[in-house]
Amino acid sequence: MGLMGRLVAAIEFKAGGDVFHELFRDKPQHIAAASPARVYGCDLHAGEFGKVGTNICWKYFHDGKDRIAKQVIQKIDEEKKLMEFKMLEGDLMEKYKNFLITIHVETKGNIELVTWTLEYELLNEDVEHPISLLAFFIELTKDIESHHLKP
Repeated sequence: MGLMGRLVAAIEFKAGGDVFHELFRDKPQHIAAASPARVYGCDLHAGEFGKVGTNICWKYFHDGKDRIAKQVIQKIDEEKKLMEFKMLEGDLMEKYKNFLITIHVETKGNIELVTWTLEYELLNEDVEHPISLLAFFIELTKDIESHHLKP
């Protein structure tokens, strides 16, 4: 069995792709307000929000437990509304050798899609693929959309 994996989900986002991209790029600390049941903290550890090389620590609730993820912003592509977050430390690194999360906002006709791509390498064959984490990101995207669309 291969230890490398890639999971992708694209979700329609009715609140505007620019809103989503700008939130993750410049104000990730505000995501907790949009999805308090899932995310309860985003701390800046080094650098500044919106810049490559910035280290961020997320505090979130997943699979019934409080979790932590320390990441570095590895890439920002303004034209494609794309960001890459490379996992440095935290709960995921107990199961995965490498973990990269890419968020890409694209427009197809008059529909805006938020695409989450999880690329990872399992530490061993007993580790499950992060399907529940992909589901977490789908729900997070829906929470952010609802937060921005509420009257």
